[in-house]
Amino acid sequence: MDLLRAIASRATPGRLPDGTPVRVLSGFHCAVLAREHSLPAREVDARALDAGILPGRYLRNFMAYSPAEQAGLLRSTAALVGLGGLGGTVLEIMARTGVGTIVAADGDRFEESNLNRQLLAEGARLDRPKAEAALARAAAINPTVTVTARAAFLDAAGMAACVAGVQVAVDALGGLVDRPVLAKAAAARGIPLVTAAVAGDTGYVATVLPGGPALWDILGGSADPAENALGCQAAGVTVAAGLQAAEALRLLAGRPPRLAGRLLVVDLSDMTFETVSLT
Repeated sequence: MDLLRAIASRATPGRLPDGTPVRVLSGFHCAVLAREHSLPAREVDARALDAGILPGRYLRNFMAYSPAEQAGLLRSTAALVGLGGLGGTVLEIMARTGVGTIVAADGDRFEESNLNRQLLAEGARLDRPKAEAALARAAAINPTVTVTARAAFLDAAGMAACVAGVQVAVDALGGLVDRPVLAKAAAARGIPLVTAAVAGDTGYVATVLPGGPALWDILGGSADPAENALGCQAAGVTVAAGLQAAEALRLLAGRPPRLAGRLLVVDLSDMTFETVSLT
């Protein structure tokens, strides 16, 4: 039996949250078909979507994404550099949403001060590599997507390798020193870069397109990042990471960016959101 007929034979009736009737492929049957046809599970889900059959895992996505966009997400690849406060939450969102392949890197290990805000940080993981935790978390929440996580601080060559073959790069680094290096690597490949940072109650999110405004010429490259002086709390980090992930998902789904050439500044101390033009 070919794959499409096999998918159709295993699909069951279901409904979207608004009551629209649909045909659904369960995660169990997706895993069985992936084994039988020697395919990644993400591709089985994508082919189901091509046939108008919705993977049960993503039913709550379909008021935001069309089946074609969800299939595009499953067939997409994103680079994620940094797996701390921002990166751990971005990884969580992208894996749950169904980004098919995530290429991540972070050479850091967890320390006690990470526990206040970093989703991947746990007491049992102190002094363990963040990359190791990322792999375990992704496998636990969505084993149908493929995540690679390199336990290394990337130099220019490493960043160039990380962004090779991806559709979007996500900058979840700390401080400002290494961000221009990642931006240069993404620009050289013609890849949009979604960046974010948080210090105290404030944060920013922006999308840097190849040839676009040089964000770090404006922000500078201080070796003593503002978060060292102002601290980082869970609320600000989570808000910034959520906005960053939302913009990256837009791009991976084939939609135009909302923050290209603009800086979205969030201040939770007075609950303001402001957009600043970079041109």
